[in-house]
Amino acid sequence: MRGGSVSAARAAEIESVIDRVTRWASGRGDVAGLLLVGSCARGAARPSSDVDFVLLTTAPYAVASAAGSAIGEPTLTRSWGPITERRFVTPVDPGTLRVVTDGACSLYDPAGLLAALLGAAG
Repeated sequence: MRGGSVSAARAAEIESVIDRVTRWASGRGDVAGLLLVGSCARGAARPSSDVDFVLLTTAPYAVASAAGSAIGEPTLTRSWGPITERRFVTPVDPGTLRVVTDGACSLYDPAGLLAALLGAAG
């Protein structure tokens, strides 16, 4: 379990979400990587923690449409130059930078892009 002080039921729920998203991402040719970030990646999840992912894709509009049909409509869409952020649930933990730099766990990385990113980050 990638959680901290959570009940067995909550740990199973978190793992179920992680497994479902990982299976979905690994089954798509347009997904280049999936990174688990935040408290679950750090092993510090609390009962109220959400599950945060960073998704690298070669086809952002197709992936956003497919993800939206699977998990709902985004609550926030923001463009950051070559990166588009889409939040499907407002995160509990504020600050995308802190979430990404505080801990990360590569879930799907067929070309090693995330490994290189994590290595460069520190």
